Amino acid sequence: MPPVRVRVFPILFALFLLIPILEIYLLVQVAGIINWLPTIALVVLTAVIGAGLLRSQGLQTYIRFNQALNEGRVPANEILEGVALLIGGALLLTPGFFTDAIGFFCLLPITRRPVVTFLVNRFNPLANMNVGFSATTRSDSTRGTSGNVYEGEVTQRPKDN
Repeated sequence: MPPVRVRVFPILFALFLLIPILEIYLLVQVAGIINWLPTIALVVLTAVIGAGLLRSQGLQTYIRFNQALNEGRVPANEILEGVALLIGGALLLTPGFFTDAIGFFCLLPITRRPVVTFLVNRFNPLANMNVGFSATTRSDSTRGTSGNVYEGEVTQRPKDN
């Protein structure tokens, strides 16, 4: 079966056209219920709350990123969480209720982490393989450094059925 080609431009064009229309519609509907001044205050309040949440979640993600590097792990989840935080922060700064909802979805750990974990497991080619790694350590005196050299071999083992 041939690969499916997704045409990105028509999708982005539709999003850039439909999202502002949806935002205007929602703003008018909410303003009709609670009046214009509280609606504007609510939009500003969500931006302020989002900025604070972005700051705290960004700092926590940065700390986990450094921990992963110090442990020798690839910080794939942390990198994708950073991307989700960047998208969520941008959406929260965009005035409107629909973009705020998506922005909070990207910022809140309870919704962000499962989506990021799913994406890492879904698109990581090594996640579906049973990969082993064996290593030996020796002192590196040939290069004039006092560090250790790790020699290793990666092998692919057959999956258990």
